[in-house]
Amino acid sequence: MICWVIYDIENDKARNQVAKCCKQAGLYRVQLSVFLGELEPTRKDALHLQLEALINPDRDKVYLFPMSKQELQQTVLLGQAFDRKLVTGQVRALFL
Repeated sequence: MICWVIYDIENDKARNQVAKCCKQAGLYRVQLSVFLGELEPTRKDALHLQLEALINPDRDKVYLFPMSKQELQQTVLLGQAFDRKLVTGQVRALFL
């Protein structure tokens, strides 16, 4: 499945650890606090548990949005939808 991870985390150390976990899971950064990629359901569940352990649930926000490739291809991108310095060909290929 395709999975978006979007977060707003106050603590720099926790925020950096969340980004590292997303990268290690095989997700690609598309904006500073947004990752996208394909994850098996068990890997998504493991990432969920990792991220949950890193954040302060009283102040931080993390969203994991699963979707199918078909739903992703129906996504509307407006303006500078992705940070061009961060987005790779692998992310663009998800939208084809």
